[in-house]
Amino acid sequence: MQAMILAAGFGTRLLPYTLIRPKPLFPILNHPLLLLTIQRLQQAGCDHIVVNCHYLCEQIVHALQGIPGVLVQEEKSVLGTGGGLRLALDQFRDEPLLVTNGDIYHTIDYQHLYQSHIRKGAPVTLAMHDCSRFNTVAVQDDRVCSFDDRCKGELLAFTGLHVLEPEVLSGIPAQGEYSIIDLYRQLVEQGQPIAVTRVDDCFWTDMGTVDDYLALHAGLLTGGIPLWPELGLSVESPFLFGGKEKIGRGLLLRDWACVGDAVLGKNSYLQRSVVWDGAVIADGQRVVDQLVVQ
Repeated sequence: MQAMILAAGFGTRLLPYTLIRPKPLFPILNHPLLLLTIQRLQQAGCDHIVVNCHYLCEQIVHALQGIPGVLVQEEKSVLGTGGGLRLALDQFRDEPLLVTNGDIYHTIDYQHLYQSHIRKGAPVTLAMHDCSRFNTVAVQDDRVCSFDDRCKGELLAFTGLHVLEPEVLSGIPAQGEYSIIDLYRQLVEQGQPIAVTRVDDCFWTDMGTVDDYLALHAGLLTGGIPLWPELGLSVESPFLFGGKEKIGRGLLLRDWACVGDAVLGKNSYLQRSVVWDGAVIADGQRVVDQLVVQ
């Protein structure tokens, strides 16, 4: 089983935090999301994984160094979701390719999606769900009929997970930026089937904004969102500490908080916040509904 993780984006909605690290390396409960995603793919049976990178690529290269079965594709320019896949075409085996975005936390079963693609027999299978915030794809009879509202199908949201036959990528120009959705739109217009696998019963978030990032941690720490086994955690408290933090006397905690290898000053106050490795909370500082990175 093979996969590609798309991890080359700028993460502009998470500025200024993405000036420090690329979004796929944002920690989830103190573990880099990209490393967790790779572990989950490997647990599902992926023994060949390509990860593309562009923005702050040196951090991704360093983080993935030495991981067996993982190939890093450094891109000198922005190639988009389709261009990056096209560039990696020669790296894929002659078998279905599972593609996932590097900035999503979800409970979608990779093996279920992969096997569903094989059963359906279409060149492409998209994992779709009903998510009103992102419902833009029209679906009829478990197939995409339009990537807008031009047909009368049910509107659903694309999760960013899909399985495709690698040969379809030859329809993408060999150079330059290109969106995979443009290719899929062409396939639909040509009458080629794009199958749909519904994953409505799964949790999914794209962690696109600070509010999304904080909400994910709130759910994970309070039991509202399932914990990935790869986290190796059994959260029994809504307050998680990395184990190397320095805590001053009189720290006050409310609701939930996730703290990495940080310094928490005397009489400081944390509420509904995430504190990254290397951050310093001053004596008496109140931190509420914030991401603190330095």
